[in-house]
Amino acid sequence: MTNHLPVLNHLPVRLEIIPTDGIIPKIQGHVPAGSTLTVTCLPHHGVEATVHASVRLGELGYNVIPHLAARSLGSRAQLAGLLRDCQAAGITEVFAIGGDASESGGPYGNSFQLMEDIAELTGGTMAIGVAGYPEGHPKHNELHMLDALLEKQHLASNVVTQMCFSAARVGWYAELIRREGVDLPIWAGVAGAVPRAKLISLATKIGVGPSLKFLNRKGPLARRLLNAGSYSSGSLVSELAVTEPALAGIHLYTFNNVETQPAMDWSIPALKLRVN
Repeated sequence: MTNHLPVLNHLPVRLEIIPTDGIIPKIQGHVPAGSTLTVTCLPHHGVEATVHASVRLGELGYNVIPHLAARSLGSRAQLAGLLRDCQAAGITEVFAIGGDASESGGPYGNSFQLMEDIAELTGGTMAIGVAGYPEGHPKHNELHMLDALLEKQHLASNVVTQMCFSAARVGWYAELIRREGVDLPIWAGVAGAVPRAKLISLATKIGVGPSLKFLNRKGPLARRLLNAGSYSSGSLVSELAVTEPALAGIHLYTFNNVETQPAMDWSIPALKLRVN
């Protein structure tokens, strides 16, 4: 499958969506085929729903990266079947996470164990993205998360950061993991266009750190990033475009608000586009 990526200020972008009812026709109506989509895996939806939506989107011409949550998988056999479905649909990359489930439903307690089996079951042909945490993890300290990343980087193809609202913090994190020996491409997690109240609620649940506080302020940063009560990532993306070390691209958390994202042709990879 051709991998077409949009560009925001020279950075390629992919869109994260949630596999809810009605999301596929919604995407067809607002996101051109050829765009790159990542599909989340939440406990109440389950990994089967994630892969089912991913396969369908792949059949419709999208470049799809399903999330596989370790603690949501019931068995190695289930994983093998899901991977076969992905490969049959032309999917060449997955995103491995521990997941939000409080207890393991099968043999995988963390993403590293899951990644080992993905690599074995696919003969190393399936690329695997992993998570990075510029502002820390809600349940683990920074040293633990850095050690975990170092342990699994030989199985990984890229790092996608947790949602963050500070380009300086993302840059600091990129410098940190480079200094510690992680040389994987880094995708910066950025919130898409979304009402402020909803953004605060969602970001708090997933453990976004101090950079979230600007949403409750009335200073120049808040005025720059908020418009009529809604968040806009334009200025943040502009700052991330010149971050050093250089980023691989932007991972845009849409919260399924694909119709409110900046109007653009997501399938054109070589066009300089402006986000309002």
